[in-house]
Order: sequence, then C-alpha cells, then structure tokens
Amino acid sequence: MKRVLITGAAGYIGSHTIVELVNAGYDVVGVDNFSNSSAKVLDGIEKIVGKRIDFVEVDCTDKEAFEKVFQKYPDIEAAIHFAAYKAVGESIDNPTMYYRNNISTLLNLVDLMVAKGKSANVVFSSSAIVYGQSNNLQMPIKESVPMGAAISPYGATKQMAEEILGHCVNAHNNLNVTILRYFNPIGAHPSAFIGELPKGVPSNLVPVMTETAAGKRECLSVFGNDYNTPDGSCIRDYIYVVDLAKAHVKAVERMFKDGVRWDVFNIGTGKGLSVLELINAFEKATGVKLNYKIAPRRPGDIVESCADANKANQILGWSADTPIEDVLLSAWKWQCSLDK
Repeated sequence: MKRVLITGAAGYIGSHTIVELVNAGYDVVGVDNFSNSSAKVLDGIEKIVGKRIDFVEVDCTDKEAFEKVFQKYPDIEAAIHFAAYKAVGESIDNPTMYYRNNISTLLNLVDLMVAKGKSANVVFSSSAIVYGQSNNLQMPIKESVPMGAAISPYGATKQMAEEILGHCVNAHNNLNVTILRYFNPIGAHPSAFIGELPKGVPSNLVPVMTETAAGKRECLSVFGNDYNTPDGSCIRDYIYVVDLAKAHVKAVERMFKDGVRWDVFNIGTGKGLSVLELINAFEKATGVKLNYKIAPRRPGDIVESCADANKANQILGWSADTPIEDVLLSAWKWQCSLDK
C-alpha cells in the first residue's frame, strides 16, 4: 500500500488523521519533535489501530535530520503537513518563532519531496484565518474569496505558505498540492484514546468548556452577548476532528487517483453555531451543567465565520455529518479520561 508521511504526527489533527489513514489501508510514517505534543499520543493511536505506527522523532526545521526520514522510507509517495505552531496570541508575542518554524518546516518538506524525483503529493493544513478578519465577508465563505489582511503572524504564515506552495507547483512539474482550510476543529476520537491536548492554558473554546465541566475551571466566559446574531453570541463553524481527518484521506486518495496539480477546499460543516448554542448542546449531550458568565467582547473577535463546504462535498465526496451532541460527548469522554 502507498506510504504517507505525516508531519506533526502527535498533534491533535495529525494523530486523528493517522488513525483514518491506517483504517483506509495506508502505510504511514509520522514525524514530530513533541514541542507542542506528547509521545503518549502514539500509545493512544496504537490502542485504536492495533499496531505501532512507524515514527521518527525529528524537528522538521532541521533539514539534514529531516532528510534522513526520506532516506529511511524511500517509498513515501505523499505528505500531509501539520507541523506548525498555531496559537494566535503566542504568534503576536513571538512572531519570529512563528515565521521561522512555520515557513522553514514547509520549505524543507517541499525540497525533500520534490528531490525524490517522482510524483510528490502534498496536502497542506491551512486555516480559515487566511480569509482575514472582516465582518463584511459574505457567509458562508467560499474558496474564491480573496485573502484578507492577516490579523496575526500565525495567520500570515498560513497565507505565505499557500503562496509559497503555489509558486512551487509552478516551478516543479512533479509537485502536486491540495490545501485544506479548516474552520473550528473540535471533539476527540470516540474511543477517548486521543483528543485535544493543549499544553498550558487552552485557548480553544471546547477544552475550556470541558475543563469547566470537570471542575478544573471555576467559570467559562462568553465574550459578548450583544452581537447581531439570534442570541447575541458569536457564531462559528465547528467541525468534528474525525470528520476533518477523513477529509485528508479523501484528498490523498484523489491526488493518487487523478494526479491533481493544485486545489483548495474549505473543510467545515457549512452550518454555524453560536457560543451559547454550543454550550446548550454540550449540556444536552453530557447532562452536565456549565457554569458560565457573560464577559465583555474581546477585541478583534468577528461576529460570524462559516464555511461553504459544497466544493469538498461534491469533488472530494466528503461531508461532515456527525451530530454536534456526539461530537461534544466525545470531547467530554476525552476530558474524563484525562482525569483518571
């Protein structure tokens, strides 16, 4: 079977994608330096798929060390690139760290894939952040919407990476690229063996919700209830991480089958949920009441962000169809597993 390289293999989305690739019959090799993840994630993957995946601990910014992975596994035919720092606030505080890591890892991967001399298929982990931060965007957002002004160094690295990949596809006839722009990944594997495991204080809503429900936090803050939405809270497109992982499998399959040189897909549900709706759904799914309070608006928050996922639905034959209660229950089961 074809071998797929996963960078950032121990990360949140990388680990779930490995599970889906193995389930689909692919051989994988994962790489990670554990700068924002844990080696324990590999144990969780093994429990789910029933075998230890091939894995190399390596920093993808170290090109010489990274190259040894390709020497050890010369049968790599595709790569899915997750290895990047991803916290907006941290990127504002430490921009050089983000530019150095997020861009150099991509450049090294492209160089090493192209140097193989045969078809080099790369799926790039991008984000809806490339559309910028504007309340004038028409919802749901289509892939044809031009990139907006970057709101953070993190967002800028995603924009730059997409532009770099476009130039590289033009320069190298053997390079094929599919870009997946995620909206808001949430949830955990239904087994509760892997899930979202932020280091330090979580910045994403669902881990804050589950920590509040578990009593690790006194209260959840809802930032603003006076927006122009049905209940006054912000609306986002929350995509189940397992559904998101399956989109990567579909993208890889299409690249192998059709030899697609370049394509871009939004990966979301196409349906927005407000923060208060998400809280209500969590309480319904788990039976646990959340202690929350309305806090002042956060500077920079946009009212609504929602994907037009029709292109992925039609061309990739993919859809995000897991009920939100099941998604939130998976996140709660994961939180409970961490507390054991």
